[in-house]
Amino acid sequence: MARSSSSRSRSAPARPGPRRSPRPAPVRTGRPVPVARRPVQVPFAVVFGVLVAAEDGYLTFLLSVVRWLVLPLLLGLLALAGAALVWLGRARGWLVLTLGAGLSLLLLLGVAVVFGLIGGGSAFGTALVLLAGPVGALALATRAEVRAWTTRRGR
Repeated sequence: MARSSSSRSRSAPARPGPRRSPRPAPVRTGRPVPVARRPVQVPFAVVFGVLVAAEDGYLTFLLSVVRWLVLPLLLGLLALAGAALVWLGRARGWLVLTLGAGLSLLLLLGVAVVFGLIGGGSAFGTALVLLAGPVGALALATRAEVRAWTTRRGR
C-alpha cells in the first residue's frame, strides 16, 4: 500500500531526555579510599616482599666474588623497607615494594638469560624458580586493596 506524501512530512513526537535522579552522582576520584582494617592480601604481600629480600640476599652471596654484590644487596633492603611500609600501612609503601620487586625481577631475568646462554641447565632452572618471589610480590603489591591500605589516612 502506498503512503501519501503528507504522512512523510509529519515530524516524529519529541522524545523525553534521559531521566535525571534528584540526588547528585557520587564524585569519583582516581585514588583508592583508605580502609580501616588491614586487608587479607597485605600479609601475603609482606611475605612475598621478605621472600624477594631473601632471594636478593642469595644473589648477593652468589655475586660476592664479583664487584656487583652491592646491587642485589640494595634491592633486598628496598624490598624489606617496602614490606615494612606495607605492613604498617604507610603512605606509598606499595610503590616501594613494587619498585624493589620489579628491579629484582629484572635482575633475576638477567641472571636466567646469562645461565641459559652459557648452558647451565640446573642453574637456569633455579633462576626461573626464583622468579616466583618478585612476580608474587608484584601481583600482590599492585592490588587495589593493598594500595588502599597504604593510602594516606588524613585525606
